[in-house]
Amino acid sequence: MHIGNLRSALYEYLIAKSKGGSFILRIEDTDRARYLEGAVEIIYRTLKQCGLKHDEGPDIGGPNGPYTQSHRLPVYQTHARQLLEQGDAYPCFCGSQEEESAPDAEPGTEVFGYDRRCRDMDPAEARQRMEAGQAYAIRQKMPLEGQTSFTDDVYGTITVQNKELEDQILLKSDGYPTYNFANVVDDHLMEITHIVRGSEYLSSTPKYCLLYQAFGWEIPHFVHLPLIVGEDGRKLSKRHGSTGFDDLIGDGYLPQAIVNMIAFLGWAPGQETREIFSLEELETVFHIQGINKAPAVFSYDKLKWMNEQYIRALPADQWREYVRAKADPAFAGQAYDLDKLAEVLQPRVTRLSDIPEMIRFLTLRLPLSEELFLNKRAKLDAARAADLLQLLVPRLHALEEWTEDGLHQLLEDTIQAHDLHKGQVMGSLRAGLAAQQVTPGGAIELAIILGREESLQRLDAVLRFLREADE
Repeated sequence: MHIGNLRSALYEYLIAKSKGGSFILRIEDTDRARYLEGAVEIIYRTLKQCGLKHDEGPDIGGPNGPYTQSHRLPVYQTHARQLLEQGDAYPCFCGSQEEESAPDAEPGTEVFGYDRRCRDMDPAEARQRMEAGQAYAIRQKMPLEGQTSFTDDVYGTITVQNKELEDQILLKSDGYPTYNFANVVDDHLMEITHIVRGSEYLSSTPKYCLLYQAFGWEIPHFVHLPLIVGEDGRKLSKRHGSTGFDDLIGDGYLPQAIVNMIAFLGWAPGQETREIFSLEELETVFHIQGINKAPAVFSYDKLKWMNEQYIRALPADQWREYVRAKADPAFAGQAYDLDKLAEVLQPRVTRLSDIPEMIRFLTLRLPLSEELFLNKRAKLDAARAADLLQLLVPRLHALEEWTEDGLHQLLEDTIQAHDLHKGQVMGSLRAGLAAQQVTPGGAIELAIILGREESLQRLDAVLRFLREADE
C-alpha cells in the first residue's frame, strides 16, 4: 500500500471517527487487468498494523454488502441499463482503444479521447446490433454545452466546461464496470457521505457529479487531498526513498510512527504545536478544516525523528520483543542477555533496521588492533591497556556472581586498591570486549550482554594479542 493510498484511508478513518460515522472497507477489483493476487490480504494486514479497524467490509460483513465489487456485477448492469433507457447513456460498438481514434483524422493530428461516433447512431440500428449479440460498451452521454460545478471541502468550488468531458465508458463489453461508475453506484447504495482521495482525481469529479444527477441522487462530500512531494518539490517516488508501507516497515519504522507522519501530510491540528499524536488522539482532534491544499512534503528526516520518539516511549516488554526479532537471528544461538541489550539500545536506536549493524560487534569477534586502545583524553594506549587487563582479567575469572552489581563492585574495588584511572580501566575493557571504540553501552553493560563465558574468552584473546604485539 502506497503512502498516498494509506493517507486516504487514514483520513477517511479519522473523518468517520471524528463525526461518529462508520469506516467502510470496499474492495474495488473490477479492473481485472490490474488484479494482483494477494493484494486484498495486503490491505487487511496494513490496516490492521496501522490500527485502522473498519466497521463494515468483506471479512466482517455489514448492512451494505457485498463489499467486493466483482461480486456486485448485476447491480452495475442494472444501473447502466437504467441510464440507457433514460437517454443518459448509449451503447458503443467501437471495441478496442485503437478503433476509437477518428478514422478521418488528418495525418499528424492527435485525437484526444473518444470521438463520440456511436453517440448519434440510429436507435433502431443500435438495438439491432445489440440483439444480434455484437459486443458493446455503455458510455455516459455528457452534455455538450454549459458547465458543471462542484464544491470540494478542501479546494472549494470548481467549474469545468462540459465540452471538455469525454463520454466515458461506464460498463465495459465484458460486463465489468469502470472504476468511476462502480464507485458512484456503490457510494450511493452504501450511503457514503464523504469521499476522500488524492487531488489527481479532481478532473474526473465532474463526471461523478453528472452521474449522480442523472440518477437523481444526492452528491456526497468530496475531500481531495494535496499532492505528496519529496523535499525537492517533485512528486514522491522511489527516487526519494521507500514509498510503500511495507517498504517503510522493512526500513525499520514503527507502524504508529508511519501513521503519525502520514497524518501530517497535508493536515495540521490548528493551535496545537506538538507533532506526536497517537491514533486515538488523532480521532479526537482531526477535522477537515485542517487539511491544506498546498503540496505536502514527505520528510524522511522527520519520519526518523518521529520513529525515535515512539521507540523511546515503547513499554519495555514490547521493545524487548522488537529487539529479540532482530537479535536472535544475529546471535544465531549464541547466548546473550536480551533484557540488558534492549535496555542499552532503546535510547540509541533510530530505526529497527539499525539494530543488526549496531550489535554486529556482539555477534562477531572483530579483528583486533593496537589502535583500538588509543584514547588521548584518558591517556590510554595499547601498552597501558595490556597492563590494566593483565591485572583485571584474572580477577574477572575469579568473580563468582557475573551480575551488574558484582562487576561494578569488583572494578571499583580494583580501581581504589591500585589507584587506577577509571576512564582507562573502562576504556580498556570496553575496547577489549567490543574490538571497536564506539559502542552502545559501556564495559559493564557489554559484559552482561555477552555473558561470562564469551566475555572472558574475548578478554583472554585480547590479552594474548597485546602481549604478542609488545614482544
